[in-house]
Amino acid sequence: MTKRPIIGITMGDPVGIGPEIILKALAQKSVYETCRTLVLGDTAVITATNEHLGADLIIRPIDSPEAGLYEPGNIDVIGFSDLGSSELQYGHPTQETGRAMVAYITEGIDWSMKGLIHALVTCPINKLAMHTAGFDFDGHTELLAERTKTSDYVMMLAGARLRVALVTIHVPFAQVPGKLTTEAVLKTIRITEEGLRNSFGIPRPRLAVAALNPHAGEGGLFGDEESTIISPALRQAGQAGIDVSGPYPPDTLFHRALNNEWDAVVCMYHDQGLIPFKMVHFSDGVNVTLGLPIIRTSVDHGTAYDIAGTGKADPGSLVAAILMAAQHTRTRTAKG
Repeated sequence: MTKRPIIGITMGDPVGIGPEIILKALAQKSVYETCRTLVLGDTAVITATNEHLGADLIIRPIDSPEAGLYEPGNIDVIGFSDLGSSELQYGHPTQETGRAMVAYITEGIDWSMKGLIHALVTCPINKLAMHTAGFDFDGHTELLAERTKTSDYVMMLAGARLRVALVTIHVPFAQVPGKLTTEAVLKTIRITEEGLRNSFGIPRPRLAVAALNPHAGEGGLFGDEESTIISPALRQAGQAGIDVSGPYPPDTLFHRALNNEWDAVVCMYHDQGLIPFKMVHFSDGVNVTLGLPIIRTSVDHGTAYDIAGTGKADPGSLVAAILMAAQHTRTRTAKG
């Protein structure tokens, strides 16, 4: 790639911290050394946030990626909503803001699929607001999968020291055992291994798989999912040439992963992976969707309504997501 890749950044919930962290992230000159950033959102909201923060950045409304200036101090914005006349209140989503945040995502996905932008980075949304606006998705990941017509995908949280991939995502804890199948575990292992090779540029990824039950089931005393579901998936993955081992008790697994024993850990459910991950990467973690035909990264936090509008939001995760999206673009381009 001879030019810096164009990274589209969706604004997220207009009344959350998305607009603020975008301005703070794009105020960092180092971001522009790596890529060209294009905000997909609402020009009036970004402008009002700029004034509210006293950021003194130049907001540039444009209508196509080719019109972007992509220079430090300038924020190139393509508007997919017009909330300027609305009575917006920080921390108080409405049907209108819900529809707007979904519009940013769907347009960003479509632009990525068409090649108008090289990668998509998403700011946080509110799932309840999305449902109130009439969109029945559990989150970004499910919307991305449907829009790109992708049936096999994996949610990964990635940082410099730890990467975790999830077999089940937004599922009530009581339903997790019933959702686990050998096929689901194997699919997660396979897509994670492919993602580490094709996007992260790791030639021979090493994977560990977490057990579901305490002490990995203790020989069936505390549960048999390890022997009946997880281990068969590991055997099949190993037969396919994937470097994978487990299932390991989670209470020791993550300590070993932090000491670089593996490149990623496959976890059975949401909090099994996210609790240790956020202990290490609370401010710089990145949410990556593997298996999509497009590159998508995201912040690993929510809308933070409690601090929206206060100027206290930390842009660290967004900066990391932008830089990772740019790196994944270069890795995929280099691999052809």
